[in-house]
Amino acid sequence: MAKVDVILIENVVGLGAESDQVKVAAGYARNFLLPNRLAISMTGANKRRLEVLRQRRAEREAHEFNAMSELSKSLSKLTATISMKTGEDGKMFGSVTAGTIADQLKTQFDIALDKKKIHLTEPIRSLGDHEVELRLHADVKTTMKVKVQSSNPPPPVPEVDEKAKDGADRKSEKRGGRRTTDAKA
Repeated sequence: MAKVDVILIENVVGLGAESDQVKVAAGYARNFLLPNRLAISMTGANKRRLEVLRQRRAEREAHEFNAMSELSKSLSKLTATISMKTGEDGKMFGSVTAGTIADQLKTQFDIALDKKKIHLTEPIRSLGDHEVELRLHADVKTTMKVKVQSSNPPPPVPEVDEKAKDGADRKSEKRGGRRTTDAKA
């Protein structure tokens, strides 16, 4: 198969990033990369254009790094509060996933963050405070606090009167069809 050199104009998954010079099959270049304007053929004029593409890529990557560094500083100070339904015993129905956290960041703080950047080893299945790792950029990682609380109010604990409690101990209880009292035992 004949191979041709092309310069990528945009990132192509599995092939390379913008301004990379790659060698691909002639048919792939002719039928996919060139018509979709993902690459340009390697010529003398395009070699000179390669430097402009590299500068543009470096500027974009530096801008992304700076933006993600600033975002990581602000996110590390925030605490996202997530309300989940719970049963009477305080056990959660469902779990908190990266998508849930991303939605809460959007609604609470107006921060649009892709759920793929939120790294959970497993979904959160318990109430309380949790630390969540965020991978914002290849070189920028941070953690933020997520507080999971119950949306149901906890059931009221009945107050037991001491006099009523003493009287309850003296009442007879039924065991095996025979009545016994505490006083006789």
